[in-house]
Amino acid sequence: MRTRNLLAVMAAMALAGTSTTAMAATQIQWWHAMGGANGERVEKIAADFNASQDAYEVIPTFKGSYAETMTAAIAAFRAQEQPHIVQVFEVGTATMMGAKGAIYPVYQLMADAGEPFDPDAFLPAVAGYYTTTDGEMLSMPFNSSTPVFWYNKDAFEKAGLDPEAPPATWPEFEEAAKALQAAGYPCGFTTAWESWIHVENFSAWHNLPIGTLSNGFGGLDTELVVNQTPVVDHIAKMGEWQKSKIFDYGGRTNQAAPKFYNQECAVYTESSAGYAGIKANVKDFEFGIGMLPYWPDIEGAPQNSIIGGASLWVLQGHDAAEYEGVAKFFTYLSSPEVQAWYHQETGYLPITTAAYELSQEQGFYERNPGADVAIRQITLNPPTENSKGLRFGNFVQIRDIVAEELERVWAGDATAQEALDEVVRRGNELLRQFQQQQG
Repeated sequence: MRTRNLLAVMAAMALAGTSTTAMAATQIQWWHAMGGANGERVEKIAADFNASQDAYEVIPTFKGSYAETMTAAIAAFRAQEQPHIVQVFEVGTATMMGAKGAIYPVYQLMADAGEPFDPDAFLPAVAGYYTTTDGEMLSMPFNSSTPVFWYNKDAFEKAGLDPEAPPATWPEFEEAAKALQAAGYPCGFTTAWESWIHVENFSAWHNLPIGTLSNGFGGLDTELVVNQTPVVDHIAKMGEWQKSKIFDYGGRTNQAAPKFYNQECAVYTESSAGYAGIKANVKDFEFGIGMLPYWPDIEGAPQNSIIGGASLWVLQGHDAAEYEGVAKFFTYLSSPEVQAWYHQETGYLPITTAAYELSQEQGFYERNPGADVAIRQITLNPPTENSKGLRFGNFVQIRDIVAEELERVWAGDATAQEALDEVVRRGNELLRQFQQQQG
């Protein structure tokens, strides 16, 4: 009797186990590069999606910096241990496109899963970066940003400048910087991400090519052209300003931020996604946001700025049922409500027009003056071949070359022309290496 009862209990447990397994949510692995507060927001997006349905469970995993995350995903794919989704920064686009057989294009994923998907719903400057020349979107835009002009409103007022009207042009800024220095501020401006802002975005903002073949969108045999006169003149001017501290270099990436936080520099050219950090660290003054200045003697300026940030790539090698979950997650992720929330929390762009309009309806820009500058700047004019973005292989390494060469200018060890000639020479060598690797 006891044996029969024990067998019955074991059978019931087995059935329960089978039932539980059958009802378990299909797991979707998402590798990302968002640390700190933005990592917490990624966790919330995944948790909210998981709570909205019970068929799928998105599991976000922080894998380090952008470069580390992309490298980890490539290594995992080779070991057949790849995640479903990996976040890759915008300059890794060409590398991901070149990973033949590894990528499940988003436009194809959404069609195969029967999920509604309209590339035209995305901001043109965002969608264009991640689409083919035929308009097919390869990855899902996620965290897109663009550089803006952060300034100390209190410093402007003290210097007799209008705190509600930052300078629109570089000549106007030069005069403003002198007034700021006269008012006791040691430095006019500092910058983050010097290649992205003062070479790449400078070129797009002035409707100038960064490279041939539509900045690399038109083929792998592209070449850099950033040693042209307008870019050279701008870098030369920054080198001149370095001597008088109208500009003061503070290091690579965003290492210069403390110069702005502690009011050493009254202006900081930095990503719109710097919003959270600036808001958290600026304690003793009110800050404002303006568009990047432009040189008025360059025809076609201002055009539109280009994006930074990252998109989500889907990797091959998983079951169709799992990809259905990825597609449903992307539908959720790109919804106006989620994107408006993420934009308002982080300073990243609302990647869709609907998310921007929802933020307007919610009164976000009225409560946070200047928060819409990035959107207005990136949509100022329809993107051209020069301002759609860039698609160069080995561009992570090329950006390091730009930083090295510009540092020679700031130190007075090279002219702007010499430095940018070296950027083109060394950068083109890396472009040829990438082209050869792609066969």
